[in-house]
Amino acid sequence: MPSRFQRNVLFIGGSIAAGIAISFLVMHLWPELVRRAPATSAALPVPVDVVRFPPPQATLAAEVESAGAVPDTRPEEDTPSPREGTLQESFAAAVRAAAPAVVSIYVQRTERLPPSILDPMLDPTRPRYRERIQRGLGSGVILDAQGHIVTNHHVIAGSDRISVQLADGRTADAQVVGRDPDTDLAVLKIDLPKLPVMALGRSDRIAVGDVVLAIGTPLGLSQTVTHGIVSALGRAQLGVALYENFIQTDAAISVGNSGGALVNTRGELLGINTAVLGKNMGAEGIGVAIPVDLVRGVMREILQHGRVIRGWIGIVPDDILEEDLRQVPLPHAGVVIANLYRNSPALDVGLARGDMIESVNGEPVRNAQDTLARIANRKPGSTITLTGVRGQQRFTVKVPVVEPPVQTQNR
Repeated sequence: MPSRFQRNVLFIGGSIAAGIAISFLVMHLWPELVRRAPATSAALPVPVDVVRFPPPQATLAAEVESAGAVPDTRPEEDTPSPREGTLQESFAAAVRAAAPAVVSIYVQRTERLPPSILDPMLDPTRPRYRERIQRGLGSGVILDAQGHIVTNHHVIAGSDRISVQLADGRTADAQVVGRDPDTDLAVLKIDLPKLPVMALGRSDRIAVGDVVLAIGTPLGLSQTVTHGIVSALGRAQLGVALYENFIQTDAAISVGNSGGALVNTRGELLGINTAVLGKNMGAEGIGVAIPVDLVRGVMREILQHGRVIRGWIGIVPDDILEEDLRQVPLPHAGVVIANLYRNSPALDVGLARGDMIESVNGEPVRNAQDTLARIANRKPGSTITLTGVRGQQRFTVKVPVVEPPVQTQNR
């Protein structure tokens, strides 16, 4: 007689066999009652608007291939169209056009130092001074196929040797053709074949907000490009040069950028990068460049005459500020003659220290720098008319315009 355990096993096994038999019978007689089992989530079709991220080790080629494998079935009207006035995505074309004409400039200066206290104990035939070699760095722009390069005067001032390196790696020693400290510009020349030349734009068409690129050799990193906008125009009285009319930009400019190119998005020269302002005060993004229209004029004068010929009458003006107008009989801000040069035309016609200048050739002057610029724009040999006040008396005087003496040109 079977035990209780055996009876239970026989009962369960019989029940399972009976269930399987009934299932096969139902599937055979009524197949429409049987539904398909739902597919797993891995088998679901992927909607076209779902992005699947590849595993981190996927290569760029695999990413491109997988992206192309999913067709874009969105209606054509759903595809967004580019908006007008959007920021340009790449300035590579402008850089390709402009960067080859931007060069690195390396200068060497020899500085004489006083003798040390040990010199008398050494060879008495040695010179009674010591020499120290200083090296400097800057940038420049090739402006014609003859090899003329424009840079800042302060880059090459006092140098014993100037060498230039092109973007293609060629190097050459450079000769100084002429310099103009009053605008902080200098013209160099190198002798190499097949030189790249920078296309010139027009600085009178620049507007605040225009996108600009600065190309140069900051910190010794040649062919570095930074970008920003024109943040102001006509900046002056910054103490950088005697005649100032700078383009202000927030494109990053660092040590070594001086003399480099400020270009527009077509790769045309807009200015020569000159200075960074406010670094010692923690300011960022305030750099200035000399407008290309001024650069063009200075270079033309240097190539024709070896120097820039300007008008001069021999006065040293100083500003009269708006808050000082209550104490002087002038209707608007003007300038006062702080000093005069000896044997100058201004001294010869009777102008004196303390005279206040109100207008030059009938046009009101804004400040001392504006006054000097108006005089400088007159050709030597012409005459200029000054209107002003001495004490309580108004005066008008005609002053001959001459070329500045050599010592004032080379200061």
